[in-house]
Amino acid sequence: MRAFFLVFVGGALGTMWRFWWSGLIAQKIGESFPFGTLIVNVTGSFLIGLAANTTARIASPEMRQAGIEFLMFGICGGLTTFSSLSLQTFTLLRAKRVDLATMNVFFSTLLCVFSVWTGWTLGTLIPISPIIK
Repeated sequence: MRAFFLVFVGGALGTMWRFWWSGLIAQKIGESFPFGTLIVNVTGSFLIGLAANTTARIASPEMRQAGIEFLMFGICGGLTTFSSLSLQTFTLLRAKRVDLATMNVFFSTLLCVFSVWTGWTLGTLIPISPIIK
């Protein structure tokens, strides 16, 4: 139950942070390029790297797990899942698995963009009730 609570609270904070920050950046800079999303994703990647390194050095297994749940799954997960992709790719690079790191980036990007297109395309087929419009 503790894990659920930590991920829930961290996720709420990360999600609200993303909403506020990306909106503020889009408002200040414009939306011709998704700078807000880019900055949030880069920040989330930095934070998950920082959290992974920091939590790995916590001696208490319970505190280490709580840090992982709140910071990495919660805040970074709510802020951006790109941070997870980045950490996994970095881990592969540290293990000198450049081939797998490259495949991870390539397939994640390709499949996610394809999934957005698929969802968008299928979404146009779903009728929307006049009440919802």
